[in-house]
Amino acid sequence: MVDAAPTAAPSPAPPDILVLAAHPDLARSAVTRSFLAALHAAGLAPRVQVHDLYRRYPDFHIDAEAERRALSQAQLLVMLHPLHWYGMPALQKLWCDEVLQLGWAYGPGGTALAGKDLWLVTSTGGTAEAYSTGGHHGLPFEAFTLPYRQTARTCGMRFLPVQVLHGAHRASQAEIDAQARRFVAQLAAYPDWCADVEACPDDCQRAVGLDDRPAAFSALSIGGVA
Repeated sequence: MVDAAPTAAPSPAPPDILVLAAHPDLARSAVTRSFLAALHAAGLAPRVQVHDLYRRYPDFHIDAEAERRALSQAQLLVMLHPLHWYGMPALQKLWCDEVLQLGWAYGPGGTALAGKDLWLVTSTGGTAEAYSTGGHHGLPFEAFTLPYRQTARTCGMRFLPVQVLHGAHRASQAEIDAQARRFVAQLAAYPDWCADVEACPDDCQRAVGLDDRPAAFSALSIGGVA
């Protein structure tokens, strides 16, 4: 009798969640650092991959191909960072500029992210009242999420409800820990918790004319010669 050859163990599935942590000074962070600590303690590593952008790219030289490979495997992209001057930190913005490439993430042939999800998890120094029409910032918080929403729309992604902790500088550790537990629970329950969120419309990736793109993708005229 010939013993059957042992069967190889199946390869583990690649992570389907990519978390981009982008805090310029993580050692002094109260919120982002607590969220990452809770995530690491939760044992979600098999399905969650974390890229600490400021640790990964201290020189701001992003390996765009490596980031696109990780993003290709993921179904959910999480942007975890504090709101800086009404937007994303500089390295997160550079990541978007270099990774979300024309012809890959958007534009002609750019369907790599179509059908995936984008989730913003953020914090603000100001209170919820400050982010209101009558508050210090003059607009509701949702107004400052427009660049994220439009990025998702342009790439054919579904934009999930934002998780935000307002007044982060004055939040107690207990309040931060509660938000961190919610963050981890949402990751663990993905995609069930967002099943009712409306998908990106079929026409959200409609083609953009070359003249509407940045100059690098438009016809150039030098010395009167196009």
